[in-house]
Amino acid sequence: MTGNGVASIGECMLELSGQAGPNWRMGFAGDTFNTLWALHALSGDRPATYVSAFGDDPFSRSQIDFFAQNGIGIGASPVIPGARPGLYAITLTGAERSFTYWRGDAAARQLASDAQALAKSLENQALVYFSGITLAILDDAARKTLLAVVAKARAAGSLVAFDPNYRPRLWRQKEEAQASILDALAVTDIALPTFPDEQMLFGDATPQATAKRLGKLVAEVVVKNGEKPALIAANETLRSVPAVHVAAPVDTTGAGDSFNGAYLAARLAGHAPAAAVLRAHRVAASVVQVRGALAPFETLRAAFEDQAG
Repeated sequence: MTGNGVASIGECMLELSGQAGPNWRMGFAGDTFNTLWALHALSGDRPATYVSAFGDDPFSRSQIDFFAQNGIGIGASPVIPGARPGLYAITLTGAERSFTYWRGDAAARQLASDAQALAKSLENQALVYFSGITLAILDDAARKTLLAVVAKARAAGSLVAFDPNYRPRLWRQKEEAQASILDALAVTDIALPTFPDEQMLFGDATPQATAKRLGKLVAEVVVKNGEKPALIAANETLRSVPAVHVAAPVDTTGAGDSFNGAYLAARLAGHAPAAAVLRAHRVAASVVQVRGALAPFETLRAAFEDQAG
């Protein structure tokens, strides 16, 4: 590894979550930021960098300030005059969430517009993380730039982790998503797919089929499947690790992202894949018991270190 830091690439949005009555609470979240949040909380003193592009409006400034207050930098990410962040609102039916988005002209779509700045943000990182949503918000040329820069960081010694995180509404065609995700897997060391997404995109019949397919492309694969066991494909073997049951979840937003962050933190700390999945399951179970995508650091740490869990 080239350095001690962790970097995550993507889009952090303004999040509106419903409260009692007509009022809404504003926060900041997005799949790759949610993962970095957990990874940062659980990785001790490792420097954390969120790599994106930002506007110069008051909301963007508040976002960057929020990152800094929680020990997360933005590296060489560009700040674009006149641009602004995307926005989404969460509505809940019980604990299950649905989303409404306003993100078509978000600043993050320009995160790969300056290849040199992007490369500088990824220098000397122990880990680089990105997702299928990162790919989906970029145009074809920007995707190629992103993957070339990630490949360069990997060649320099960074470990690369990727969650395909397929969201159909972000892609023009399923075939475009398939091709882009396969290109990303070619520069990936750890893949963190979710089975229903892979079933929807690639037609896999079972989690085992997903694990075997991706295990031919990536050295280490963890297939998430909600409250069902996660499946590890590594060293040409498959291993199932049961999830943690939560009887009365409050909000499932960010559970899979926090699983990713906890798994990567555990692997960076030297835990074997199965032990890392156990910790990740505990963290995800703690996240579904709080509202919003970002659980307090102390909640994440308690679950991660819970030896009785």
